[in-house]
Amino acid sequence: MQVIAHRGASFEAPENTLTAFGRALDAGADGIELDIYPLQDEWIVFHDRYLARLTAHPGRLQDLTLEQVRQLKVFGQQPVPTLDEALAFIAGRCMVNIELKGADIRRGLTQHLRLACESAGFRREQLLVSSFNHHWLRQLKHDHPQQRIGALTASCPLSYAAFASELDAWSVHIAVDFVTAEFVADAHQRQLRVYVYTVDEAEDIQELQRMGVDGIFTNHPTAARNCLRGLPVQPAEAWHID
Repeated sequence: MQVIAHRGASFEAPENTLTAFGRALDAGADGIELDIYPLQDEWIVFHDRYLARLTAHPGRLQDLTLEQVRQLKVFGQQPVPTLDEALAFIAGRCMVNIELKGADIRRGLTQHLRLACESAGFRREQLLVSSFNHHWLRQLKHDHPQQRIGALTASCPLSYAAFASELDAWSVHIAVDFVTAEFVADAHQRQLRVYVYTVDEAEDIQELQRMGVDGIFTNHPTAARNCLRGLPVQPAEAWHID
């Protein structure tokens, strides 16, 4: 079962920053998940629509200029990277799940993915684009049929993973609260990989491993890896992040 660092190793370092990505690589994560918004001619690696939680700055990300974003610090510590900067830093050392948080997907996203393959050491199959907005995913897949996409859901639909098959997705991503053995079996029958988010408890990790899911998104890849290896999790490694 793959271990994918949720916004990087976000238990150890400010989320969606180069430091968090570096900690994930140090932990031997199989992949890194990051979130992006379009802003001017760039894609910004950031999770929230509003700035207050992460930067103590009022307002919305979309209302700032790129120059203003460059002046922000995540949790007062780390700068906000662009997608190009994040991919150049990770440099093909693991797979990357890029979650679309903002609209306007036609704004040159695939140019950045192509640059990552040409200049940052990635193979095309290492780059996965996911979203809760299935309209965006359908458009992306229509324009670029070779691009791997992951369809997100925060529920267990009546038709299980059929929605992801309809999108010609490579993977389906489901919340840990709603994943079931039936959902996993249905997805695998459709040749879909199943990734579960966000998994930070040892009991859940072990249950999902028994269930046969293909990977988990976790804030603490080191502790998750230790759990999968059957190693005891030290008290200092216990965590809870909303």
